[in-house]
Amino acid sequence: MTVQSEVGLTHEVARLRAELRHREREAADKELQLQRYAADLREVFKQERARAQELKRSYMATVRALSNAVEARDAYTGKHAERVAAYGLEIARKFPSELVLTPELEFGFLLHDVGKVAIPDAILYKPGPLDSAERALMSRHPVIGSEIVHGIEFLAEAADVVRFHHERWDGAGYPDGLAGEDIPLAARVFAVADVLDALTTERPYRPATSLRYARGMINAESGQHFDPRVVEAFNTIEDQTFARIAAEIR
Repeated sequence: MTVQSEVGLTHEVARLRAELRHREREAADKELQLQRYAADLREVFKQERARAQELKRSYMATVRALSNAVEARDAYTGKHAERVAAYGLEIARKFPSELVLTPELEFGFLLHDVGKVAIPDAILYKPGPLDSAERALMSRHPVIGSEIVHGIEFLAEAADVVRFHHERWDGAGYPDGLAGEDIPLAARVFAVADVLDALTTERPYRPATSLRYARGMINAESGQHFDPRVVEAFNTIEDQTFARIAAEIR
């Protein structure tokens, strides 16, 4: 190899080394940029998660305020909405492939009677039986309630429970006379939870029944008032679970 060739080779090696160092610096700079970008993304995610949690808390506070406003007008229900929501969620857990336990489902359970805000006090507080005109007006509360929640974006998915919670499996319910699986599953689940709480809490016109008696009544109405599948799921939940909920929400 000639001297000229050796010099050329030395220059080429030096050039390649310089190029390598340049590439390494570029790679290090890009890695630093990626690290900064990842850190920024983590911070944005943290902030968005915090905002989402705050929004969720605000939504729940709004729903509870609406629920409390309804129950404040109804002298005998106490914390019925909270208890029945808790019972309903327990039963809903038995349908993991069909019901997703979203906040919207709980909102529907809590606000099932929100339409009663439009029912006159004379009807809500009437000590005796309602006449036919009064019953017709009272039976409008699911429709009124669904119209209320449909007008609030984050409550739209709660409307099924609000509108259909008085429908019956045999089609004899109201307001639409739906039957069987035409009734949304969430509303069918709620119907069982609703009657469970109604039977096991004291009312001015009758004492509370035992859980055992309530189970018997609900099972007797399977296939008529209630979806047999929902009653079957209800029967798999131990008495202690419902008793704990009742003790915690009084």
